[in-house]
Amino acid sequence: MWCYRGGSISTEPRINDRIRVPEVRLVGPSGEQVGIVPLAKALELAQEYDLDLVEVAASARPPVCKLMDYGKFKYESAMKAREARKNQAHTVIKEMKLRPKIDPHDYDTKKGHVVRFLKQGDKVKITIMFRGREQSRPELGYRLLQRLASDVEDLGFIESNPKQDGRNMIMVLGPHKKKTEAMAEAREAQAARKAERQGVVAADEAAPSEEAAPVEATDAKDAEVTEADAGEANAEA
Repeated sequence: MWCYRGGSISTEPRINDRIRVPEVRLVGPSGEQVGIVPLAKALELAQEYDLDLVEVAASARPPVCKLMDYGKFKYESAMKAREARKNQAHTVIKEMKLRPKIDPHDYDTKKGHVVRFLKQGDKVKITIMFRGREQSRPELGYRLLQRLASDVEDLGFIESNPKQDGRNMIMVLGPHKKKTEAMAEAREAQAARKAERQGVVAADEAAPSEEAAPVEATDAKDAEVTEADAGEANAEA
């Protein structure tokens, strides 16, 4: 009885001598269709072009193979995957904690954080913490949550209504903008700031120097004094 004893299954395509079929449907280096050719002929063409014979569709009959620089292909694929991961949007849930009788200044500070999180496309979990006798007045926390939701309604909405959770009351705000949109806007704003800084530097470098004017004026004044001295000398003579 056959038994699989582990080991990882390779996801790499078969290339060159690892291809074990009598014939292949060959695609040229520029994507042109060569047709069905014997494997030996395909390997011979790969050697002639100094490229690799790569099996790109193993399930086809016959398998489809392409002539390419496999090392370069792997590198470009890895770079594309890295760029895709970089631009992938991960929605993050931030948390902000408040007290029912929060100071107005503290409230404005906390609200500023919530605004920043929503602009970034993140969800925000708002937690009202009750202590002691405050637990007997949950309406204070409810009103505070409703006030906060109203203050940031242009940026977010109530995704999860306020609910009591032990000594706390919790509400979740969701952003109107998707994470990808927020990331794209942030990149555009960063590019605009960079272009503005470069423009300022270029303008400073192109501005004429003001140090030459006083020197010229001084030289002209010295010339006038010299002419006057010459006149006086002629008069004395």
